[in-house]
Amino acid sequence: MIALIILMAKISQIAPVDWKTELRAAAFKYHVLIAWVAVALNPIWAIGDYFNSPHHFTDFLIFRITVAVLTLIVVLMKNKFLKYPEIIAFIPFIGISVQNAYMFSVLNVSELQKHTFAYIALFIGAGMFVLWRPIYSYLVVGISLAANIICFTLFGHLALGEILINGGMLTLSVALFTILLIHTRTNLTKKEIIARLALAESNNLLEIKNEIIEEKNKDIRDSINYAQLIQQAILPPEEKIGEVLSDYFILFKPKDIVSGDFYWHAAVNTSPQNGHPSERIVVMAAVDCTGHGVPGALMSIIGSTILNQATTVAAVKTPADALCFLNKEIIKTLNSIKDGMDMALCAINFDRMELQYAGANNPIYIVRQKQIIEVKSDKQAIGADTTDAHLKVFTNHVIKLEKGDSVYLFTDGYADQFGGPKGKKFKYKKFQELLIEMQDDTMEEQKHILNDQFELWKGELEQVDDILVIGIRI
Repeated sequence: MIALIILMAKISQIAPVDWKTELRAAAFKYHVLIAWVAVALNPIWAIGDYFNSPHHFTDFLIFRITVAVLTLIVVLMKNKFLKYPEIIAFIPFIGISVQNAYMFSVLNVSELQKHTFAYIALFIGAGMFVLWRPIYSYLVVGISLAANIICFTLFGHLALGEILINGGMLTLSVALFTILLIHTRTNLTKKEIIARLALAESNNLLEIKNEIIEEKNKDIRDSINYAQLIQQAILPPEEKIGEVLSDYFILFKPKDIVSGDFYWHAAVNTSPQNGHPSERIVVMAAVDCTGHGVPGALMSIIGSTILNQATTVAAVKTPADALCFLNKEIIKTLNSIKDGMDMALCAINFDRMELQYAGANNPIYIVRQKQIIEVKSDKQAIGADTTDAHLKVFTNHVIKLEKGDSVYLFTDGYADQFGGPKGKKFKYKKFQELLIEMQDDTMEEQKHILNDQFELWKGELEQVDDILVIGIRI
């Protein structure tokens, strides 16, 4: 809602598209240029008059200076015509048209032909820079035609046919062409301005929307980063694990900032029975919740909380009991939502050199004398199936351990990663081979080997799932 308010406020600050103002500004610039050219060149062209029509030089010069002075006055007052820039070009056009009407009327045939080409060049050159509505072109042509009629009536000595043949028709044709040129250029300039302003407005809106999106993304990232802090807070600190395990590693690589995979640890004391003293049991779990990212992280918090509860329930005596308890509590907590988790849960008694294990879809590996011992899981998830949940049981495996055994708990992310030269899955067989190959390395070294091999296999491909591998040396 706040983002929407910001967007609307910024949009309201964007000036409306006004192509007319832009067109007037362009016309003002070009028309001032035309006027300055007229002020400078019109008197200079009197040099040509001196050689082409020396007997009319004086009266032609008076006309040219008069037009130049009028145009100069308009240029000096140009700021008064900001809203009507057409006038800046209209004045020299009319002045030169009347000037040329008089010149045409008094020239002989040869002089008329020479003057016609100069007048045509003036028309076309000016037409390339003029920006105005067609009405101004019609006024210029109309006034020019009227001036020609008056001047030829008062001063002309050539027949109409001579005038038309020696420049009149060509001048009229070029005048009509110039009208079309001015009209076309004005329309094209107008369309270009409209398109440019529309693009600028679109870019402004896009920039604002990008700012809103970036702000929302920042809020989301901040929320996820805080969720990561919460998730890290529920994960057992490795220093605490190190108090009961002397040689172990945890390779934990979330796909996103937060993870659907999580590891859990507890150290519990058994109750004294039949004269036997209490024994220390180290419990470790590798859990893979449905999904990854935020949904998976929420499930991980629920799973970790219920596992903590399980350590206080008297009826929970084995890993299988813990999984059954977790299954019932997950279903109770999530009601009709059929999300769940896969996990491997181990309880290690170092005094008896005994491991108890129960698994929901996730097995464990024990590497003994460079041989893999796979302890298979039950093919059922925790919490995903609410049908007859109270009847679901898990198998409790009891395995005698030997000194030097390596126990591995893991989720499916490592083996399912795509990569390699053909972009295929890493697979469990290759994972087992890698575990056997590195048995002579310390657990810390194994962690780095696993991580390096994973990154090498993944290459430029995306990580497809959360990664969790736990190794414990007995």
